[in-house]
Amino acid sequence: MKIHPRCAPCLLSRVQFEAELSTKDIELQKKAVLVGIEVLRRYLADGAPATHLSTRIHREAYRVLGDIDPYREKKQQSNEAAMRLLPFAVDFVSEKDSFRRAILVSIIGNSFDFGVLGFDADKATAREAMQKQIEHGLDVDDSDKIRSILDNVVYLADNCGEIVFDTLLFEEIKKQRGRITLVVRGAPILNDVTLKELLDLGIDKKVDRVLTTGSNAIGVCLKEAPPELVEALRGASLIISKGMANYETMSEYDFRPIAYLLKTKCESVAEAMGLQKNMNVARLEE
Repeated sequence: MKIHPRCAPCLLSRVQFEAELSTKDIELQKKAVLVGIEVLRRYLADGAPATHLSTRIHREAYRVLGDIDPYREKKQQSNEAAMRLLPFAVDFVSEKDSFRRAILVSIIGNSFDFGVLGFDADKATAREAMQKQIEHGLDVDDSDKIRSILDNVVYLADNCGEIVFDTLLFEEIKKQRGRITLVVRGAPILNDVTLKELLDLGIDKKVDRVLTTGSNAIGVCLKEAPPELVEALRGASLIISKGMANYETMSEYDFRPIAYLLKTKCESVAEAMGLQKNMNVARLEE
């Protein structure tokens, strides 16, 4: 996905958000925002992939703040909120049509996203909000096609909180005798799940293998990825790409088949996918 001018205020809002998470020093917060503005001035170019800019802007903000993980507390809060809701999600998935329902729940989990402009993850953790999303259902539903190619799945994880609900989909893949290679970020960036949070939650035990992206780049940057990840992507019977950031990067590559599971929380991603904002999407591209 290419960068759109409307991405600029969203990126700056994230920088402001993480600066406030990191420090109460107003002058340091200003410096982080100013370095974000400078990155936008230099690199907001037509035709550039969106995640190239977002990776650069957050790396510069973290450098100025002197903080490698401003979201550490928010990530823990998100995981805790998801764990409180997990029994409700388990009951929903177990009633019937469990594979499709597990996909829906994992997409609803994608709503746990701190710092997105106009989105309040604290309110989105309520059971009532989850029930509303369940009733809304899938707007794009390729779940039957996805279910048919689960032999060797590479699963690109996204956010903390969300990863808790992904475990229900892991269980469904296992029921189909599928093998799962789970991929997490190689270092902290935003509220994305890293190996640390994965191990803390014990989710590594629910999959066959865990790999990382090799860096804190937004999404998957092949130039920074370890060789075993590239090999896994090439050999997968299916890549499952969770969330908008993974879509923004993976849509720039030619790996197929790939299933995008996400909620279109921003207009730019929705537009790139030919969809509307706030849709629950399970799209397979072959």
